[in-house]
Amino acid sequence: MSDTPVLIVGAGPTGLVLALSLTRQGIPVRIIDKNQGPGEASRAIVVHARTLEFYDQLGFVDDIVSKGIKVETIHLRENKKEFAHFSLKDMGNGLSPFPFALSLPQDDHEKVLVDQLKRAGVNIEWGTELKSFTQDRLGVRAILDKAGTEEVTAASYLCGCDGAHSRVRKQLNIGFPGGTYDKLFYVADVKTNRESGSGLSLQLGSQSFVLMVPVRTSGSHRLIGTVPADLASKEQLSFDDLRQTVEPVIGTTVDSVNWFSTYRVHHRVADKFREGRSFLLGDAGHLHSPAGGQGMNTGIGDAVNLSWKLAKVIGKQADPSLLDTYETERISFARKLVASTDKAFDAMVGGGLRGTFTRAVLVPYLVPLMAGFSGLRRKIFTTVSQVTINYRHSSLSEGKAGHLEGGDRLPWISEPQSDNHKCLQRMNWQVHIYGDASPAFVSEVKALGVDLYAFPDKASARKAGIKPDGAYLIRPDGYVALAMRRQDATPLKNFIEKHGLVFKQANAKKTIQAGPAP
Repeated sequence: MSDTPVLIVGAGPTGLVLALSLTRQGIPVRIIDKNQGPGEASRAIVVHARTLEFYDQLGFVDDIVSKGIKVETIHLRENKKEFAHFSLKDMGNGLSPFPFALSLPQDDHEKVLVDQLKRAGVNIEWGTELKSFTQDRLGVRAILDKAGTEEVTAASYLCGCDGAHSRVRKQLNIGFPGGTYDKLFYVADVKTNRESGSGLSLQLGSQSFVLMVPVRTSGSHRLIGTVPADLASKEQLSFDDLRQTVEPVIGTTVDSVNWFSTYRVHHRVADKFREGRSFLLGDAGHLHSPAGGQGMNTGIGDAVNLSWKLAKVIGKQADPSLLDTYETERISFARKLVASTDKAFDAMVGGGLRGTFTRAVLVPYLVPLMAGFSGLRRKIFTTVSQVTINYRHSSLSEGKAGHLEGGDRLPWISEPQSDNHKCLQRMNWQVHIYGDASPAFVSEVKALGVDLYAFPDKASARKAGIKPDGAYLIRPDGYVALAMRRQDATPLKNFIEKHGLVFKQANAKKTIQAGPAP
């Protein structure tokens, strides 16, 4: 029935990464968007380490990083005076090849993704809207509106990456519970006489706060804050209305305003991320407060998670039940994230005694004291950067070897001439050994058609929780599926049989890669 394996609705970052990842794995896609072209507003701005690791897998991380500004420090200021600062580089050293947050406006970010798709031979169909669709056990039938002309198309799967007002979610009649914060927020890209540098600043006032992030060029900043209650109801609000409130908090004058907007913050998670052959990703499935810049990065994580599963099922290399793990893995994370960011965000922006205490006491005095502990600093980095996301609860996760369990992200181990994340660029199933590889185990893995990488047993691997001479089956997205304390092929065979995994025999001669990954 299918005209195309995957129809993607929505060409924001989530839809673009989904299309890129599927294309990279040899799956044809069709991607549509009702807008006439890419967005021109900067909107989401922070790209975290885990997202950059995914882009490294896809082969274009250098292009992304070169377009942005590395945010390597966080500064906390009150009444124009700095009371604490933290180095993201120190906090994330050895945990990721990208120990920083990248400041990159969403419009510039999307340009890179669109260009990568063009290079892959995929053209986005702008000005094309999904009107309705039906689905059955064989596929999806969709009606599209292309500049007033109706078109009927078919696909094996439909992916709704179409934002907060998702047509896909609404037609599936999936609930979207949650709420909206009372306060009105503003966002502005401005030029000031302060050098932007490479630091993010949280500026605290007695009744307000302003988050400042360097953006685009020297002296240009993104400002995010709350609109005072007496101005929130004003029509046609402009930055000039806020100037007398904002400038004393940030300690400098705003010379020009390149972009200004106000918005309400929502916190919602859809009841389901899947209905039959249709999936929800990104803002179509979950909305978050701006705390930690998690929203866009979470949507991109959705795209990477679903893409390899669709690729394996469409390619008849896995049982269709593999697709069930998308919702299981991603919806639980979305719910936890909304709950945690809600608490942090509400404490910072809330009124009354709680909000005043947070801004006047907790942040200025207790946060610097707590951040003096190196373990806590690293915990902050791993949480915000999303490198600690795990799927231990998933049916696709089994075993424990060392401190590493099935469902954990594969730790980044970098030694001279050996980087264990580089082999993830193949986006395939692979077995990793950190130590001596048993010839018998190597032979059995080769017979199964799985790539095998043997890395030296180094202190860095042990520090990361890897068991010497253990074996780990790694998923195409870089997470551990099966952790084995011994090099025994029996649990590996059982796992492969359980999930209906098939490995192309055409690659069998290339599977064994003894020694460090190239």
